[in-house]
Amino acid sequence: MEKKKYKTIMENKVKTLLVISLFVGAVTFGQQLHTVKIASGDSKQAIIEKASNLVPTLNQYNYKKLEYSCFVHFGLNTFTAKEWGDGFEDPKIFNPSGLDTDQWCRVAKEAGMKMVMITVKHHDGFVLWQSRYTQHGIMSSPFQDGKGDVLRELSKSCKKYGLKMGVYLSPADLYQIENKAGLYGNLSEYSERIIPRPVKGRPFKDKRTFKFVVDDYNEYFLNQLFELLTEYGPVHEVWFDGAHPKRKGGQKYNYLAWKELIKTLAPEAVVFGKEDVRWIGNESGTSRGTEWDVVTFEQNPSQMNMFPDMHGDLGSREQLYKGKYLHFLPGEADTSIREGWFYRNDGEQGVRSADDVFDMYERCIGSNTNLLLNIPPNRDGLFPERDVRSILEAGRRIQETYDINEIANAKGEKALLDGNENTYVLAENGKGTYEFKLPATKLINRFVIQEAIQLKGQRIEEHAVDAWLDGKWQEIAKGTTVGYKRILRFSKVLTDKMRLRILKGRSTPSVSAVSAHYYAPRPPQLKLSRNLQGEVNIAPLKTDFDWKVEKDVEQVKVENTIIRYTLDLSEPNSSSKIFSTPFYLKSGVVKARAFNNNQEGPITEKEFGIVKKDWIVKGDATDKKKNAIKAVDADSNTFWNSGTGKPNLTIDLKTKKSITGFIYTPPINYKEGLIEKGLVQVSLNGKHWKNVQEFNLGNLINDPMPRTVKFNKFVKARYIKIMLINGAGGSTSASIAEIDILEQ
Repeated sequence: MEKKKYKTIMENKVKTLLVISLFVGAVTFGQQLHTVKIASGDSKQAIIEKASNLVPTLNQYNYKKLEYSCFVHFGLNTFTAKEWGDGFEDPKIFNPSGLDTDQWCRVAKEAGMKMVMITVKHHDGFVLWQSRYTQHGIMSSPFQDGKGDVLRELSKSCKKYGLKMGVYLSPADLYQIENKAGLYGNLSEYSERIIPRPVKGRPFKDKRTFKFVVDDYNEYFLNQLFELLTEYGPVHEVWFDGAHPKRKGGQKYNYLAWKELIKTLAPEAVVFGKEDVRWIGNESGTSRGTEWDVVTFEQNPSQMNMFPDMHGDLGSREQLYKGKYLHFLPGEADTSIREGWFYRNDGEQGVRSADDVFDMYERCIGSNTNLLLNIPPNRDGLFPERDVRSILEAGRRIQETYDINEIANAKGEKALLDGNENTYVLAENGKGTYEFKLPATKLINRFVIQEAIQLKGQRIEEHAVDAWLDGKWQEIAKGTTVGYKRILRFSKVLTDKMRLRILKGRSTPSVSAVSAHYYAPRPPQLKLSRNLQGEVNIAPLKTDFDWKVEKDVEQVKVENTIIRYTLDLSEPNSSSKIFSTPFYLKSGVVKARAFNNNQEGPITEKEFGIVKKDWIVKGDATDKKKNAIKAVDADSNTFWNSGTGKPNLTIDLKTKKSITGFIYTPPINYKEGLIEKGLVQVSLNGKHWKNVQEFNLGNLINDPMPRTVKFNKFVKARYIKIMLINGAGGSTSASIAEIDILEQ
């Protein structure tokens, strides 16, 4: 019989897991290590042992327990409908008529979120608090006669609703770059500065001061950090974006000085993008199926000033062997409920459905990653109604599914069922089996596993879950890493016995908690598509879990489901036309919804442009293979790239049309040539061209979703040309998966 160990946090504190000489600049939590150096003579096994014994700091562990947080992008871009401002915007345009941060926090709380993160300064440099150190902010707006303070109101609302608060302070600052007296990249000398710099008539209640050797812009940044961390707290996460629309003067950031200030003034805060929390590597709300918290660095991360984005395989055994330092660094996935980070409009800007949000929640939290979901307020200063409906419905699903543990009263290992995060079992030799006898037969399609990462680190490499079916054990799900939390999703089973098997682990893996749940299927979300001949098809959206560890889950199959649709912009209801076979659509908007008994699914909406089957499309003359046709083949899985030729695409519509805009779909898995800024030209004869308008599609590298560009007024044309001005990431080629032309 397998030998099992039962430990408590008090017992664990007195056990030394690594000799003290391994300690490298790490903060202790539970008398254990968070960073360790790999010695030149370390064997592969010694490296794995070191990685196995790293644990989160107390701040990191408290951060992991937040799981699900709300992002709020709000500022001048809300009023200009831009994704990135340029620093020239007039603060007078900022004037929300009904700002209600209580509404933000009430929605976040009801949705199951535990923190609200706000963009107090985005790349344009406009600040949402009454800063002493700039006039480019809320103090120069008409909002509350220049006396308003969005951050102060949010701070009060967070306390009222029991939520933690985080602040996003962009290191990039276009206002400080573009205005003549700007501090960014002004080539100022480094010298000793006192932080905070005194401002007449605006004394601080907090009398602490700091000395740093910095230049003008770093002093400016430190002064603002001091304001945020002493007058609006407590702050639990400081979020640094790595994006830079523009640079100037070789400006460098002194993060080590920033860190000293943050750690002193906000001792409970984690810093995103540095050595506390890492970016997951995309803005799509997805994480790796195998997500390790222990990653490698070439330098001691406690002494690093710059941190790279991390992609691909981060924590496998082979990756660990290549590093010089091992460091516990949890991941955070950030994404937006809308197309884009800022509110633009309600007529054209897409909003994720409750199905999407619930799926992202299970994917991220269920694969050892925190989820930061953006909900951008509108120009009134309120979360829009469509966003709120989606968020709250997803919240209800989360609560209905995960508030009920179907094996709470089962017979089994006490440490796994007692609800105490500090008790656990150890799987000897990397393996262990744990059975649970339920008091009654239950429907189950979710299984949750947690490791005691705060005490034993992350160690499980492979695991499986079985159910007792037809008088024998049958494997129903299989996975790799666990970490803080793993959610396994599978087709529903009716059973009274379940079993967890740890198949492989580093050192001696721990399991601290398990639970089983049932998610009641809803009418499915739908997918709208149209072929080259113009035939529209409507079908259930098959969610690809893409974890490569689970069986195919036919989540979309719900009996007695009827699909109804409309073509007149109205919302589908029980009287709308029933979809049975594909139908021809010249152009226009299709809205569809699935119905099942008394339940209705989310509305799926898509605008289709002109039917493409007769188009003639041309790239540059260097396009010998005529690959430009891939940009209009009604298949977003293929794409055209201009290569070394001119980054222009010309389309002959064959007949004159009244054109109102276009939809640009970027390639999903090809980052080169994504169009960030471009120009549209039109012609009646293909010889004489006129400019229609420039367009800016924002950040596509991390969020490669379709973008719709509507013209200021319709134009008559037979030919249309899409021309690249700026490519994402500095690319000089253009890539297009699909171009759809919209007509009046």
